[in-house]
Amino acid sequence: MSYGNQTQTLNITAEQQYQGLLERVVFSTLIGMPCCLFLFINGTMLFTLRSKAVFRETCRYILLYNLLFADTVLLALSQLMYIMAVCRIFPTYPVCGVLSMLNRLTNEISPLTLVVMCMERYVAVCYPLRHAAIITVRNTAIAIIVVWAFSSLNVLIRVLLLLNFPFDQLQSLQMTDVCSGIAMLLGPMSDVYDKAYTGFVFVSAGVAVTCSYVGVMVAARSASTDKASANKARNTVLLHLMQLGITLLSTMHDPIIVSLSTTLQRLIIVRIKSIFYVFIYILPRCLSSLIYGLRDQTIRPVLMYYLCCRLKRLHKG
Repeated sequence: MSYGNQTQTLNITAEQQYQGLLERVVFSTLIGMPCCLFLFINGTMLFTLRSKAVFRETCRYILLYNLLFADTVLLALSQLMYIMAVCRIFPTYPVCGVLSMLNRLTNEISPLTLVVMCMERYVAVCYPLRHAAIITVRNTAIAIIVVWAFSSLNVLIRVLLLLNFPFDQLQSLQMTDVCSGIAMLLGPMSDVYDKAYTGFVFVSAGVAVTCSYVGVMVAARSASTDKASANKARNTVLLHLMQLGITLLSTMHDPIIVSLSTTLQRLIIVRIKSIFYVFIYILPRCLSSLIYGLRDQTIRPVLMYYLCCRLKRLHKG
């Protein structure tokens, strides 16, 4: 009887392991394929924005390139960390720290760049006569530098908080769990700072974009404003607002997972993280290429040309 129970237990354990492996393979395939597709589209979009002088010398296209570059790097890093988690590759703390900090750096660029893009549209509609003097290539470059500097300062503060953790008391720097941003929230101060910074970015970016949208709406109703241009700018800012809302959800990812982990089982948490990864990380990073590549009349023909040429080359190869 004891031997029979032991055999049944082993069979159940083997079946659970097989189901877990099958589930990881299915999830990684379903997630990896669209991720690779959108990396290809984003890469083509980035090449398109550097292919012509009109894109390199127009401020809104320069901002779009910065947004796409950060989104593409984040998508590649997130996919790398996801593959490591699926394959049960546990790196050392320093390696995970570098990956997670680069992930955080590029993750913060998107909402801040969207704020700058909304302000550019606001100036274009509300101050059309001064737009060329205010929104210059030089000022755009300065705004991008400020965005990267602010995000880098956030990463630097997180690194300094990590240095306070007593790594010398660990038996080994080898991690025993998957590498993620949550795994690098070592110590209570890191957790407090993460929540404070997330709340600050969420509120300030949301207020800035909402105010820009209200200002553009008011200008669109003014009799002295070009109606067609104002309505187009209003729709653009509305798209930015929607993008910002989805993008800011990624900043809420870690606090949500930490809260759920106290009440739910680990297997359920893993499944929730996979779903969040698709809808919070992958989807927002693909919207920019789809929205601007198909909506913008200047970008669309050039993007479609390069996409078709590359697809033909891949097909021939």
